[in-house]
Amino acid sequence: MTNRGVEIAVGLFVAIGLGALLVLAMQVSNLGLAERGEVYRLTADFDNIGGLKERSPVTAAGVTVGRVTAVEYKMDTFSARVTLEIQKRYDRFPMDTGASIYTSGILGEQYVELNPGAEEEVLADGDVIGLTQSAFVLEELIGRVLLNRAEGG
Repeated sequence: MTNRGVEIAVGLFVAIGLGALLVLAMQVSNLGLAERGEVYRLTADFDNIGGLKERSPVTAAGVTVGRVTAVEYKMDTFSARVTLEIQKRYDRFPMDTGASIYTSGILGEQYVELNPGAEEEVLADGDVIGLTQSAFVLEELIGRVLLNRAEGG
């Protein structure tokens, strides 16, 4: 009987451990189990999105307010259109809100930061954010520095 009890306890411990690892993996990959609730969609066009991907966070003042749900290339303007799903409880972003792509840390994931403006009229479902700042691409900066050094001697 004692061996059977130990086997059951070890089995439960392993099952709980695997469940915890699954939840951790989903949180790290932005696939959380939490229900999204009501959302509204905004779009923004960027010249360069760097490594921004679907399910990347959308933040305002450092607080996650939504997720990136689609990234597509627009042939007519040669830019990237990013679709953002914002939680309905954050429905007071002014019309002159800007969107910038930042990187968390030096080698961290990229995310969209919303920078609210001062207008009284607010963004609604389907609106386009007109003020955007593309991703900072480290390789471009290194290339410019090297080119300047080569030209300057």
